[in-house]
Amino acid sequence: MTETQTTPPILISAAFDSGNIDVLSIDGVTARLAIHRDAQSTFFQWFHFQVAGAAGRTIELQITGVAAAAYPDGWRGYRAAVSDDRQFWARADTVYDADRDGGTLIIRHQPAADLCWFAYFAPYSWERHLDLVARSAVQPGVSHRVLGHSLDGRTIDCLTLGHGPKPVWLYARQHPGEAMAEWWMEGALAMLTDPADPHARALRAACTFHLVPNANPDGSVRGHLRTNAAGVNLNREWHAPSAERSPEVLALRNAMDLTGVDFAIDVHGDEAIPHVFLAGFEGIPSRTDAQSEGYRRYRSILERRTPDFQTRHGYPNARPGTGNLAMSTNQVAERFGAVAMTLEMPFKDNDDLPCPVQGWSPERSMLLARACLQSLHEWLQG
Repeated sequence: MTETQTTPPILISAAFDSGNIDVLSIDGVTARLAIHRDAQSTFFQWFHFQVAGAAGRTIELQITGVAAAAYPDGWRGYRAAVSDDRQFWARADTVYDADRDGGTLIIRHQPAADLCWFAYFAPYSWERHLDLVARSAVQPGVSHRVLGHSLDGRTIDCLTLGHGPKPVWLYARQHPGEAMAEWWMEGALAMLTDPADPHARALRAACTFHLVPNANPDGSVRGHLRTNAAGVNLNREWHAPSAERSPEVLALRNAMDLTGVDFAIDVHGDEAIPHVFLAGFEGIPSRTDAQSEGYRRYRSILERRTPDFQTRHGYPNARPGTGNLAMSTNQVAERFGAVAMTLEMPFKDNDDLPCPVQGWSPERSMLLARACLQSLHEWLQG
């Protein structure tokens, strides 16, 4: 008898926070699946689902049609994240076949338990976000405010701490599928609220920090890759945000207008490039030599402080005067004369220091946040 005749088929569900998968068919331990698109959008790449009834069985999950995803180059060399307990996320054996069924990601795994979860990257749930905000808000010297609400009515949470003269803004998950960005924010908040950390004490004396852990909560909960509830890419709205299309950006930019910005990091993840890197604001119309030197110096400090960061791989620089002011880093640098940057972490592994078990991970993201803040402390001394 075949396994299908003797044992029940596996069950697959994505009916939970940030879940995303469509089940096309299941035959025993083999499933054909598809990722559904962001609402009112053509973007798709994020997936997150549960498999039940798989203990001790080698399952094969075929995610089809992925050659049409937002970043098809992101599938080459990629391994899916997998967890038995939703706490520790490893990587599963994964192969990309570009010629099969519109491009197919083939995941093979033998779970130890009846339940296991698969995701494009280790998820950061809305419930964990609420815990992070609540835990941070009760720390000494931290205040919380709601900058505004998303289209679905969720809060845009901002945590403020420090009493120094330099306004610093750190914000994440404009693109909701880039969950590593909120893991980074958790690491940043853990460091900045640690009364024993000397870098944190010095930074709180020099700066006033405004941290927005999740700038796109609707997309995060809905299981989107890149857009909010209206299918809008928030990182293309910074020139003219509106309450109808992008209230998340409108709330964030209005809050920045009230405080000013000296230094800013917009935290992201990159689907295709297996490295950690920064993108700057070279193309903005009003770029100054002081801004450019500040950005170059920060990159140099960060590269020296952590082997997880490098400057050889990344995005090409925009030509002078061609910067897209609809993007937050360009808008913030132009609007405030700030040293602003986009931090990108990989969905894959970090090829500079590969980890066969986890690839790039939540743990590495949180440690990188500490290195970024330690680098900021050194940068301020310059």
